[in-house]
Amino acid sequence: MKITHLEIFARSMPLMEPYTIAYETIDRCVNMILRLESDSGILGWGCAAPDLAVTGETIHSVETAFNDVIFPYLKGQNALMHTRLINHLGPHLKTRPAALAMVDMALYDLVSKRARLPLFQYLGGYRTSIPTSITIGILPPDKTLQKVLEYVNDGFRIVKIKGGNNVEEDIEKVNLIADRFQGKIEIRFDANQGYSVEEAVYFYKSTKDSGLTLLEQPTDRKNDEFLKQVSRKVPIPVMADESLMTLKDVFRLTRRDCTDMINIKIMKVGGIGEAMHINSVARAAGVEAMVGCMDESALGISAGLHFSLSRPNVIYADLDGHLDLMEDPFSKLFELRKGVLYPNNQSGLGVETTFKM
Repeated sequence: MKITHLEIFARSMPLMEPYTIAYETIDRCVNMILRLESDSGILGWGCAAPDLAVTGETIHSVETAFNDVIFPYLKGQNALMHTRLINHLGPHLKTRPAALAMVDMALYDLVSKRARLPLFQYLGGYRTSIPTSITIGILPPDKTLQKVLEYVNDGFRIVKIKGGNNVEEDIEKVNLIADRFQGKIEIRFDANQGYSVEEAVYFYKSTKDSGLTLLEQPTDRKNDEFLKQVSRKVPIPVMADESLMTLKDVFRLTRRDCTDMINIKIMKVGGIGEAMHINSVARAAGVEAMVGCMDESALGISAGLHFSLSRPNVIYADLDGHLDLMEDPFSKLFELRKGVLYPNNQSGLGVETTFKM
C-alpha cells in the first residue's frame, strides 16, 4: 500500500470558554492535520497538537518537520511497513513528538482501514467503551463547584480538578465538592507540578476524607526524588505526567519506584506505537496507566480512545480535550454518553471515506 500523496492543514479551534492551569491560560488550540493518500484509495488521518510548554513544539516547527523530514521520506513508502517507517523517522523527530504522533496516527489509521477494522480491534481489543473524566481549570472554589454541578448534570461522574497555585484554596475546593456530592462522584486532582513535597503531603492530609482517588504530578518534573517522596508519603495513587515524556522516562520512574501510576499522552510520547511500549514497561512494573490528552481535535482524542480500549493496563481515561472546542471537523468519530466514550465502529480512527476538510 504505497503512500502517493501527503498534505497538512493548520486548524485553529477557539475554546467556548478559556481555562487556566498552574502555568498558563488557554483560549484556543491549533492542530496540524495530516492526510495520507495511498495507491489503494484509502486515506489515513493524523493530527499534531503542539504545546511549547509540554512538547517543545509550535505549529511552525511541526510544519517545518513535515516539509523537511516527513514528506520527503514517506512519499512512495509502503504504509504497511509502519514500524520501519516510524523507527526511521523517530531519531529525526526526537524533539518533535507531536509531529511524530501525527504520522504514527495516520499510518495506524491507514493500515487498520486496510484490515477493515476499528483501530482498537486491530490493536487487539480489550473493551468497547471507557469512562472519561472532565477537567476543570483553576477557578475560585464557588465557581469550581458550579462547574462540577453543570458537568454532573450532563452525566459525568468523574471530575479532575486543576490546581497547584494555592494549596489552601485547592484544599477548600476538593472538600467543598466532596461535601456536596457525598461520594457520588469520583474526584481526581492535578497539581501540574505546583507543589513542594511538604505542600503535597499537607494537601493530602487536609483532603483525606474527601475520597480523592489520585494526585497527579504534584511536584516539579525535573526532580524525580520529589515525586518519589510524595508517592511514599501519600496513601492514594500518585501519578506521573509531565515527568514522563519517553520510554526511558517510564523505565527510570518505575525502576526507582517514583510513581504509582502514569499518564500516557499520545502527543507527548510520539504516537500510539510508543504509547504501547511505555504501557508495557509500566505493566511489567505493576504500575497502571491513564490515557490523557492535550487540547486536541476529536481526531487526536480518537487515537487516545482506541489505544485505551486496546490495553487492560489502561484503567483510566482523561480524554476531554475536544469538548470545549468550536469548529472541530472530527466531532463524529465517537460518542460521549453520560461521561462514557464509545467509538463509532467505523474502520480505523472512525473517519468516514467521504470526509473532506
